[in-house]
Amino acid sequence: MKIMFNTPPPSPTPPPQRTAHVRFSGLCAGYPGRSVLRQVTAEIPELATTVLVGPNGSGKSTLLGVLAGVIRPTSGDLHRAGDRPPAFVPQRGAVGDTLPLTVRQTVEMGRWGERGPWRRLTRRDHATVDAALDRLDIRDLASRQLGELSGGQRQRALIAQGLAQESDLLLLDEPTTGLDPEARERIGALLTALVADGVTVVQATHDLEVARAADACLLLQDGRLAAQGHPDQVLTTSAPARVWQPL
Repeated sequence: MKIMFNTPPPSPTPPPQRTAHVRFSGLCAGYPGRSVLRQVTAEIPELATTVLVGPNGSGKSTLLGVLAGVIRPTSGDLHRAGDRPPAFVPQRGAVGDTLPLTVRQTVEMGRWGERGPWRRLTRRDHATVDAALDRLDIRDLASRQLGELSGGQRQRALIAQGLAQESDLLLLDEPTTGLDPEARERIGALLTALVADGVTVVQATHDLEVARAADACLLLQDGRLAAQGHPDQVLTTSAPARVWQPL
């Protein structure tokens, strides 16, 4: 799938070292009256975990929104392998505590892309939801309200909703922020297992420990790409200090 936007031809980029699931060049995007991403050119390797790292306001969430298709770039070129839309897991705080939704209903929303919100789920849909609940080990929480859950349990419910979409590209915005070490480790192990099962994972994170465990890293600063590559090459001793220094 290739999406073209009005833009001058981007500057050439180095040839990829591995197969890319997503390539984009010259991407510019933002919100009414505010530009965020500025001429970002990079690629997301297939069957790997890529982290988006950078300070608040660097453009991580905006780039995820562009990859998810919920934010339209103002210019640039984006190419994505596969025909299924990406699955997007927002920040935990973006889902209100007061929403009258059970865990099962939350995961079932992942099937809306196939059925729409008003059509009854099929037997296959229910089987997909059950499989996602089992994969996240939250079947026993299916009847609980989201607002009753711990942070780690709620995050697993949101990831299960993403899995229920059966996409080969999973996008997550700060999936481990605010969780205890056990919950972070559990989610990290799950994402690693998903890659082994054929899913390309992209997550935005502030956690440099999580970032260093990834396969690839995009380092963003002020809406621009500061560096890309393996975390060992990108997240050097001086890089975080340089990128996070006060403007």
